[in-house]
Amino acid sequence: MRVAFVGKGGSGKTTLSALFARHVASRGAPVVAVDADINQHLALVLGLDRPPEPLGAHLGEIKDLLRGDNPRIPSADAMVKTTPPGRGSRLLRFHELAAYEHAVTTSEGIRLMATGPFEEDDLGVACYHSKVGAVELLLNHLVDGPGEYVVVDMTAGSDSFASGLFTRFDLTFLVAEPTRQGVGVYRQYRDYAADYGVALAVVGNKVHGPSDVDFLREHVGSGLLTWMEHSGAVRAMEQGRPFALDDLEPANSDALAVLLKHLDEQEKDWARFGRQAAEFHLRNARAWANAKTGVDLTGQIDPDFVYGP
Repeated sequence: MRVAFVGKGGSGKTTLSALFARHVASRGAPVVAVDADINQHLALVLGLDRPPEPLGAHLGEIKDLLRGDNPRIPSADAMVKTTPPGRGSRLLRFHELAAYEHAVTTSEGIRLMATGPFEEDDLGVACYHSKVGAVELLLNHLVDGPGEYVVVDMTAGSDSFASGLFTRFDLTFLVAEPTRQGVGVYRQYRDYAADYGVALAVVGNKVHGPSDVDFLREHVGSGLLTWMEHSGAVRAMEQGRPFALDDLEPANSDALAVLLKHLDEQEKDWARFGRQAAEFHLRNARAWANAKTGVDLTGQIDPDFVYGP
């Protein structure tokens, strides 16, 4: 199951992504965490000194691996971030994704990948969404199943909609502080995602009391799944002091369990996944990718390919 964490910058989505990944791993389930945020902090919150090698630095290798012997993709140069799989493509099972050589393993057994920060050559000439292309390609070619978890910390706000990556998940958790700005990002995300069948649930964060919960309920309604109370244990972790999941307040531990239960209840919709992969590839091909590659990339869509196990 794939889950994304989104929200306003500073809402705590990176921290909540890490806590959720740790909670899942503590139950013995395999977890791959991906830092797809421009601010590369997920490794730090997961207890690592530094992030893994950037996926973007190995994009050519990733493309060569995934294209396999698909006759519709003659070379890695003809692949873009939205290139969908077809007959002959190399599909990845979860254990193969977890075994990616440039990922690192945390002390709790979580495998971590990172898109990577801007390089000096990118400054002033590239947008960050070019960096997340490797993540989109990997998720397009991943065949995952129940009890296997990919947790992605996404870019802040509605920046996720700059690519089709926002449709590559079984569930999206929007982390919202009980503020007008926090719920404003929720409304914007909800409205943008409305036409794409995106399963969206709101997680309140930094909640100080009943009035904060009432505020979220007033502005989010039934979209509010649960909330995390203001946590001294989390603040200590963010300040670099030792932290274990057992340090969490009981109400916050319960909230993580609610998130996992809700994710496990989602039904994998491979048909929608395939339709949207084709839709966003056509959009990108016609908007810029055909001109960039000099190839008509619309021909990469294999109408007889069936997504899923």
